[in-house]
Amino acid sequence: MLNVALPKGRLGEKVYAMFEAAGYPCPSIYEENRKLIFENEEAGVRYFWVKPSDVAIYVERGAADIGVAGKDILLEYEPDIYELLDLDIGKCKMAVAAPVGFRDNTQKTLRVATKFSNIAKAYYDSKGRDIDIIHLNGSIEIAPILKLSDVIVDIVETGTTLKENNLEVIEDVVPISARLIANKTSFKFKTEEIENIVRNLK
Repeated sequence: MLNVALPKGRLGEKVYAMFEAAGYPCPSIYEENRKLIFENEEAGVRYFWVKPSDVAIYVERGAADIGVAGKDILLEYEPDIYELLDLDIGKCKMAVAAPVGFRDNTQKTLRVATKFSNIAKAYYDSKGRDIDIIHLNGSIEIAPILKLSDVIVDIVETGTTLKENNLEVIEDVVPISARLIANKTSFKFKTEEIENIVRNLK
C-alpha cells in the first residue's frame, strides 16, 4: 500500500479528484464521518488528511510515502524529500506588499512582517537588503497599517485582502503551486508504484 498524505481543505479535495481520475479512487473518502484514514486495497492506496503545512513532515519522516504540499511550504521548511511533479493547481504567488505609495528608504533597515521568515530572508539576502524580520502567524496585513512593519511578505491569490487594507504588491518573490513530493527511502523501495502515479497524474 502506498501511504498518501493529502492536505485538508479545498486544495486536498482537488488533489484527491486528480488521484481518482488517475485511477486511484477511494470511495469511502466521501462518506460522512470523522475518519482520517481511507484505504482501497485494490488500487493499493491509503489516503489520510493532514494540515497542509504538516504534509511535508509526514512525508519527510516516512509516515507517508508521497503527499501534496505547496511550494511555499517546501521553500520555507526545506524538507529532505523529492519533489516529483508540479500539479499546476493551488496557484498563487509569494509577494512583497506595502501600503499604497510606499517608498523604500534604503538607508534604513527594512522591517518585514511575515510567517515565511526563511523565504523572506533568502529573497532580501539575494538583493543585499538589510532587513528586520517580524515573524507573525496570522493577519499579516495588519502589521504595516499599525506601523509594526514597513512591508509584508505573504501569499497573494487575488489581492482582494490587500486592496481592502490599502496595500499593494510591490514585488513578486516566487510563483507557488501544489507539488507532488515523495519520501526518499519510499522512492527507493517503491519506485515503480510511485512512478506509475506520477505518470498517471500527468
